[in-house]
Parts: sequence; C-alpha cells; structure tokens
Amino acid sequence: MILGIDTSLGTAVAVIDADGAVRAEAASADPLGHAEIIGSLLQSVLTDAAHGPIGATGAPEPVALTHVAAGMGPGPFTGLRVGIAAARAFALGRGIPVVPVRSHDAAALAVLLADPFADVPRFAVVTDARRREFAFTVYEGIDDDGLPVRITEESLVARDDIDAALAEHGAERRDTTAIPGAMVALVAARAADAGRIEDLGEPLYLRAPDVTMPGPRKKVGQ
Repeated sequence: MILGIDTSLGTAVAVIDADGAVRAEAASADPLGHAEIIGSLLQSVLTDAAHGPIGATGAPEPVALTHVAAGMGPGPFTGLRVGIAAARAFALGRGIPVVPVRSHDAAALAVLLADPFADVPRFAVVTDARRREFAFTVYEGIDDDGLPVRITEESLVARDDIDAALAEHGAERRDTTAIPGAMVALVAARAADAGRIEDLGEPLYLRAPDVTMPGPRKKVGQ
C-alpha cells in the first residue's frame, strides 16, 4: 500500500493498494490551513484504509505501507513544506521510502484516467499560483508505464497571458483546483514499478517567500 500526500493547493491524503485500488482518501480545499488539518486527515485515512478498499466491509487489518508519495508542487512555499515534512516524518517513522511526485503529473493522470477509452488531446494542467499568475504544465497522452507524458516543464505565466501561452503549445486548458491524493500515490506506484522514481531534490516552489519574480514567464524553480 502507498500513502499519498499533497499540499500544493489544498490538503489531500489517500491510501491505495499496489494495483491502484483506493482504500481511503480525505481532503480539505482550504489553501491556508495545511498544518492544522493534515494530522486529522492522516489519522482518518489510515483508520479507513484498515477496512480494505472503499466500499469494503471487512474486518480491520494492519495497513502495511511500502512507500509514502509526496506531492512536490508547484505550489507555495509554506503549503508545500507542510506536506513534504509530514511525508518525510511519516516515512522515517515507518522505515519506508519517500517517492517525490510532481503534483501536476498527478492532476494529469486524473485527466487521462477519467475516461480511459477517450482520445485525450494535448492539454495543460493549470493551477492558481496567486499574485495574478498561473502555473502550467503541458501533457500529451500516457506512456507504456502508465505515466502521463510531460511535454513541458512547470512554468509560471501572468494570468492575462495564459491562453496565449497554451496556444503556443496547442494545448487545451484544464484548470485544476485540487490535486487528488490517490493520483499522487498512483503516480508513485507506477514510477516505482518502472524504476522511474525522479530525484527532484528540492520542491517545486512557485517562488521564494514574499519575493515577486519578474518577467512575463519563467520556469518554476526547484
């Protein structure tokens, strides 16, 4: 089983089986209250996961986690730190590895799996970066390992310029207001199975605290 945690937008936590079946998930849309809510969300999903996949009514069993997936952004400095710190602390306590996951990859996988038989055209995951900016990443299809194919790296763009930026890449706009914890965990599971765990190093912060990054568009810094 894999525990997924993401605090790049709101706070999302989930536990999935190795095959992707969701055992439990919980989330808060509050973009500011990560530290206050993450502990109770973790407790909730671990309790629910003990009963088996969602909808199961079996007797409780130990939740044998093998990995913790941590959403690495893009996202604001303070919010990301809460989720990543929680993931690292939990993994350290259990003696299991942390798998870093690009939060936009998780959102892209949710788009691609919404209808597995649909031919999804090139699209961009777009998230609110605050300060009148958007963060976006362009994707096209899913590869043989079941992971979304990333066409561009994460970038920041002024709100008034987002449509022109996406037009340059021929990408449909997919506004994203929440990153599903289950998709964070599933990206981690598929990456681990394929031997493709990314060494992201630092989180994908949108910007340093209280610093406005100049220029119309720039890559999200690690």
